[in-house]
Amino acid sequence: MLSSCDQVQILSSLQHPHLLTLLGVCPEAWSIVYEYLPNGTLQNYLFRKSNIIPLTWNIRTRMIAEISSALCFLHSFKPEAIIHGDLKPETILLDSSLSCKICEFRFSRLGTEESLYSPSSSFHLSTEPKGAFTYTDPEFQRTGVLTTKSDIYSFGLIILQLLTGRTPVGLAVLVRHAVSCGKLSSIIDSSAGEWPLSVASRLVELEERPVPSFFLCPILQEIMHDPQIAADGFTYEGDAIREWLENGHDTSPMTNLKLSHLLLTPNHSIRLAIQDWLCKS
Repeated sequence: MLSSCDQVQILSSLQHPHLLTLLGVCPEAWSIVYEYLPNGTLQNYLFRKSNIIPLTWNIRTRMIAEISSALCFLHSFKPEAIIHGDLKPETILLDSSLSCKICEFRFSRLGTEESLYSPSSSFHLSTEPKGAFTYTDPEFQRTGVLTTKSDIYSFGLIILQLLTGRTPVGLAVLVRHAVSCGKLSSIIDSSAGEWPLSVASRLVELEERPVPSFFLCPILQEIMHDPQIAADGFTYEGDAIREWLENGHDTSPMTNLKLSHLLLTPNHSIRLAIQDWLCKS
């Protein structure tokens, strides 16, 4: 586990409008103090506990954009991406304007025991599961390895819940069946008002949107988080091309021609384009 000082150091650097804000610490009580949000959790609104007024479809789509923005920020964090690891409606708080703020950060360390910002180390933010295995990425359940895709999987289920107002168990299968039968409107949460069918269709098809080919690492065939330009002129995921070079290769993974040098240059334009695409799509 990271020390309390390290936790506060990282939390204080996470300044984003849709992440819960750290206000201070109380050493005497071994406590971290956050801002107070009066409207409870998204879970309360999804299932309308205590006769809560239902969220309109406009508010729900805005919430999806807000959560997406926060995840883009965490996953683009430097020097290493931050993985929440326990995203669910209970860890999304709502302020007085029903704006979302992701909370419940507890730090665990991944990788080496070197300095916090060592290039060879990484960390994630997570909490105890507390019965939320439904939101857990199946790949993580199989391998025990958290990646940014773990958060994206959880986010996808939350999107479907905002759209349908249903519990997450079996929800993805239900939505796929409704879409394949042309009956998406039959499972949309009517308490949200008159959903524009074009908006609802766009939300359920997010997982199928094509990724621009130049956003994919040629080695991993996955979206790049740390794009680096090698001497062959191609852009690769930083970890992938470094591993290639550290394994003794002095040739291009793409052309097999000898590289003129082994230096890497950050591709800031591609990185910004990927971030923008992830946040807007």
